[in-house]
Amino acid sequence: MGAFTLTKREDGIAILTMDVPGDSMNTLKADFGDEISSILDDIESDSDIRGVVVASGKKDSFVAGADVTMLAACNDADEAEELSTAGQKLFARIEDMKKTFVAAIHGPALGGGLELAMACHYRVCSDSAKTQLGLPEVQLGLLPGSSGTQRLPALIGVQKAMKMMLTGAPVRAKQAKKYGIVDDMVPESVLIDVAVEFANKKIITRTLKKDMTAKVLENTSFGRNILFKKAREQTLAKTMGNYPAPMYIIDCIEAGLKDSRKGYATEARLFGQLVMTPESKQLRGIFFATTDMKKESGIEGVEPTKVKKVGVLGGGLMGGGIAFVTATKAKVPVRIKDINPDGIAGAIRYSYEILNKKVKKRFMLKTEMQKQLSRLSGCLDYSGYKHNDMVIEAVFEDLKLKQLMVAEVEEHCNESTIFASNTSSIPIAQIAAEAKRPENVVGLHYFSPVDKMPLVEVIPHETTSDLAISTTVEFAKRQGKTPIVVKDGAGFYVNRILAPYMSEAGFMAVEGQPLDAIDRALTKFGFPVGAFKLLDEVGIDVGTKIIPILKGQFGERFNAPEAFNKLLEDDRKGKKNKSGFYDYKGKKPGKDIDDSVYALLGVEPVKTLSDDTVVERCVLMMLNEAALCLQEDVIRNPRDGDIGAIFGIGFPPFLGGPFRYMDTLGIDHVVSRLQHYADSYSEKYQPAELLLTMSKESKTFY
Repeated sequence: MGAFTLTKREDGIAILTMDVPGDSMNTLKADFGDEISSILDDIESDSDIRGVVVASGKKDSFVAGADVTMLAACNDADEAEELSTAGQKLFARIEDMKKTFVAAIHGPALGGGLELAMACHYRVCSDSAKTQLGLPEVQLGLLPGSSGTQRLPALIGVQKAMKMMLTGAPVRAKQAKKYGIVDDMVPESVLIDVAVEFANKKIITRTLKKDMTAKVLENTSFGRNILFKKAREQTLAKTMGNYPAPMYIIDCIEAGLKDSRKGYATEARLFGQLVMTPESKQLRGIFFATTDMKKESGIEGVEPTKVKKVGVLGGGLMGGGIAFVTATKAKVPVRIKDINPDGIAGAIRYSYEILNKKVKKRFMLKTEMQKQLSRLSGCLDYSGYKHNDMVIEAVFEDLKLKQLMVAEVEEHCNESTIFASNTSSIPIAQIAAEAKRPENVVGLHYFSPVDKMPLVEVIPHETTSDLAISTTVEFAKRQGKTPIVVKDGAGFYVNRILAPYMSEAGFMAVEGQPLDAIDRALTKFGFPVGAFKLLDEVGIDVGTKIIPILKGQFGERFNAPEAFNKLLEDDRKGKKNKSGFYDYKGKKPGKDIDDSVYALLGVEPVKTLSDDTVVERCVLMMLNEAALCLQEDVIRNPRDGDIGAIFGIGFPPFLGGPFRYMDTLGIDHVVSRLQHYADSYSEKYQPAELLLTMSKESKTFY
């Protein structure tokens, strides 16, 4: 059975429906070429067909992109280039047809899906919130390889097109209409009817309307030189040269402006090269890993209970963030309890401010915002808590307080209510120690800010029921999160591997290495921010609170510089009280180091270590701790460890995560460098037993 069906109507318009058998969403596959060519032959030779509407047979989805798995079959850049060229030729054939082609878009039209739509002569989309159009290839270390880098700039102008391709971010229906990607936006109920009207129109030659600034920048050689020079500078500043795809996208656009044929040839050639890069292979690995994780349950064979009502204990930033993703993503009513009315008001304001921004930018209707806010309510007692399926606790990091919350939830809720603690450091077994129903107690560790960070750690203790684990994992997915199940213990997984990395940065600072030099080396390596910027963002008080807990369980390996206590004595909590490692009072708040920190640390800053040494000392501590976590079954497998590190603390995605990176470096090399530092600097670098065994047996994690 084929993926395409051509249905001829009496009015001379044919509907070409794409519906890939066995898949929930349409993706373009390499072996569709012959089938599509055959259908195009039929259309071309049939004089009764005047126009064609391209539509999807899938519910709420147009075409989600090209099938990324086919890239793994490419043995070299030439084979990947051939794939790109084949896609370009197929879409060029649609564009060159004498019969009018119209794309009827409802749901995602991404990557190859948008490239297909742009090859049509007209595009009509539904006004549904599910409809989004974009070219996200850069997120896989690739560029749009089936004419996207050429057609999008021609359709909407260089600057808008460049922004879409360099970020990979899709646009909603209204923005797509405003940009000029689509010719009309209509309710889904009349989408095909309106598309048929367009199919009855003649094919027109479009001229892109530009404002004066765009004309100067895009239509003159002088302007284009400025535009592309600036684009390359800004891109290099963001990527630190770690990602080749964005620069290649700029090259393709520039080549196409000078010479159309050269533009298409450049796109195919550079696409082929990118497919074979280690960066793209790692980014595609992350994509496949997260896709697999979406299909997995918390405990295999244990069906989750549907969570219909949720309570959140504690307002503030974390409580507000958890309430937001519950009400807006999971679409579940949330009852926020706090001892202070201001806490409840603050938590609801968190959601209002995010949604109101969307309304102001016209990404959302005011009625939709009101509908989502109506799912939020608050209370100072436990009224309305009786029928909650889950209560998520987000109170202060205090064991006695959390144990009290467990007792109160057991008293005021029903026997099956799951108590999920958003603790970042306290072992869940301790929180459940006095529970009447410990099987219902589980950890659910979110990362700040909750509305943006994709990861959650689901932490069962020894007697947490399988049903509670599966239910919590499924609910986290409904909140739009990627959950990893980790073993109970101080710091769990993410904070445990982060702590020695941060501490090592601290020890180098105490040795006199300038703080900004350390942070610059780490961001150049690929972390989103440096160690000290991160500590300021998280809160120095919060960051240092976890160290004694980790040290208590794991010993001297988790030592931190004692000099850091002086920062707390000086009331330096970081960004939240505008006093930390960075200066928040100057003209550029948070940009430069506050030099008065050095006096508190008792050092004169002098750069004595190379960037490579700074990175190696910090990152080796993280890699070794990740290996220890796998050795102790804290994480289920290397894949979860990689996704946890990338989504939780921003481990450089192009390196694939700690375990992929160790495989790339070679386990022998990792062991050798750890041993070097263990012998010459500190025993804390002693390689994990797992790494020593793997080195002897020449094994890899993948």
